[in-house]
This record gives sequence, structure tokens and C-alpha cells, in this order.
Amino acid sequence: MKELLTFILEGITGKKDFKIEETEEGGRVDYLIFAPEEMVGMIIGKNGKTIKAIRNLLKVRATLEKKAVSVSVSPKT
Repeated sequence: MKELLTFILEGITGKKDFKIEETEEGGRVDYLIFAPEEMVGMIIGKNGKTIKAIRNLLKVRATLEKKAVSVSVSPKT
């Protein structure tokens, strides 16, 4: 699933200047995306539509793998 998220983010931003932190506990996978501040807006999108679409795509994949997934975005420090 991390590969899918990386592919989607590279397509949206056109850059590889982000880091994805993955934690798995039980059947739940949490992804935290660290990106530069100027990229965070692109990832979230207008009214959060882009991040919602990303979450929905990952939920489909997670359902196939019988897992739960969550995605969060944070500016790189």
C-alpha cells in the first residue's frame, strides 16, 4: 500500500520531496506524510477533496487486504 501512496503523491506533486512514515498495529495501517509546506496544500486540495480521494483509494486497497487504513499530512520540519 505504501507503494500505491507514493505513486499517487508523485503524480499529484510531480516531486519526490516527501517522506511517508508507516506504522502497523493489529489490522490497522497508519500513514503519516511529511511534505514541504508548499506541497501540503496540493496534497490536501481545495476543501480537502484531494486527500479524501487518496484516502478512498487506499481504503479500497486496504479492504482487499482485510485491513484498516488512515492517512495524515504534516508539514516537514
